[in-house]
Amino acid sequence: MDLTYTPEEEDFRARLREWLAVSLPKLPRRPDPLDWPARRAYDTGWQRTLYEAGYADVHWDASPTQRLIFLEETERAGAPYVGANFVGLLHAGPTIAAEGTPAQRARWLPPVLRGDEVWCQGFSEPDAGSDLAALRTKAVRDGDAYVVTGSKIWTSHAEVADWCELLVRTDPAAPRHRGISWLAMAMDAPGVTVRPLRTLAGSTEFAEVFLDEVRVPVANRVGEENDGWRVTMVTLSFERGTAFVGEVVACRRTLGELARTARENGSWDDAVVRQRLGRLNAEFRALWRLIQWNVSESQASGGLPGVGGSVFKLRYSHARQELYEAAADVLGPDALDLDQEWATDRLASLSYTIAAGTSQIQRNIVAERILGLPKGR
Repeated sequence: MDLTYTPEEEDFRARLREWLAVSLPKLPRRPDPLDWPARRAYDTGWQRTLYEAGYADVHWDASPTQRLIFLEETERAGAPYVGANFVGLLHAGPTIAAEGTPAQRARWLPPVLRGDEVWCQGFSEPDAGSDLAALRTKAVRDGDAYVVTGSKIWTSHAEVADWCELLVRTDPAAPRHRGISWLAMAMDAPGVTVRPLRTLAGSTEFAEVFLDEVRVPVANRVGEENDGWRVTMVTLSFERGTAFVGEVVACRRTLGELARTARENGSWDDAVVRQRLGRLNAEFRALWRLIQWNVSESQASGGLPGVGGSVFKLRYSHARQELYEAAADVLGPDALDLDQEWATDRLASLSYTIAAGTSQIQRNIVAERILGLPKGR
């Protein structure tokens, strides 16, 4: 398989790199990491800048390879990440682009691309985390609306979101994978209550969301009623297959910074440290090649990531944790200072084997859907 870039793709890279060099110095100062309203304004401001420059639709309308180049170059240049609107740009938006009606695409995609609206994800529940199909939030049809009651947890950026991609049970009598629907819910609808959750690092980007007879128009359903599980698999294929691409580039940059720090503080003299960092370098280089292969497969299948994303997500989650464990060894006591980005990133890395499907779930997918092994009893 040819993983090299075409001349046209390299031209896209060169033009993007030149634009970034001019645009990034003009950005305002980054806000306090714990001030999410300010971060929303900063992140959506950057999205507006991308929109005006013609780069906003790269997540959906460009080829998968161009998306890869875009993420690679913006991360290497230190450009802002999608931040508070990662759900809209990387999960909900691509799902609506793939599964929504023309009216739904016209309503929701342009505001996301312009940075006007932010989305969050209402999938996990207190009693249905990894076992997503066990969700209990119910939606009862009442004329041209669903009346939704239940609760969600680990809802990223719910306190600054305008919309929520919401999974609900529309047929409690159906087999649990067949009675689910995918809805777009306005976060300012009557009956929606958001309660932020504080993480180990002190941030509040997660929240509990309580739904008390919230009315959601039937027109906001993406896909057919009770076909939400299939639509959700489309969402998760984007979440696992492409949403972490930029973070791999960030990890490679972090690894380079860690190696420089090791040389400066003398820990590079330890052969075990050098071996560990060298192995991580090989790990992330291999992950990048795996991303390129997944992108090639995505192009062949019409733009939708396949189950190979689970292979990537499984290995990347553990590699990221290993990177920050190595950082703790190199930095020593400084790795415990929560005022330092290294420390907060290390704590955040602990969530990666849980977020977007636990490692156990990914192993099941690899075993059953790629290797063809029988399901466990």
